[in-house]
Amino acid sequence: MLEVGKLKRRSEFLRVAATHNKWVTPGLILQAMRRQPESSSNSEELCRSGAIRIGFTVTKKVGNAVIRNRVKRRLRAAATEILSEYGKAEHDYVLIGRKTTLFRPYDDLKNDLKIALQRVKTDRKKASGPKRPQS
Repeated sequence: MLEVGKLKRRSEFLRVAATHNKWVTPGLILQAMRRQPESSSNSEELCRSGAIRIGFTVTKKVGNAVIRNRVKRRLRAAATEILSEYGKAEHDYVLIGRKTTLFRPYDDLKNDLKIALQRVKTDRKKASGPKRPQS
């Protein structure tokens, strides 16, 4: 069973978002990044053990503070159950709540997370763009 840590700093969230590795489901959005050994910010022991780190975010567009916190609690509960089985070692994940997260049945939310974890690509290489013909 893999240990699960937290993403806390804004820079950690932005680093995951910058990879553009995401999967969108009706209940949530999952962003993922394979963590490099040297990018361990404040949790050296978690990075050495190959742990998973996860962060949760819900924008004001979803609702007021009470609703946003409820959405985060639902995401946190689903992640606790699913990540140890379907998460990959040495990866950072960001779960983004959507308006539908609050009203989606919990089993469907867990299924959304399973699907997203299986389908998100974290090992793809950066595209170099189309080559121009030499003239």
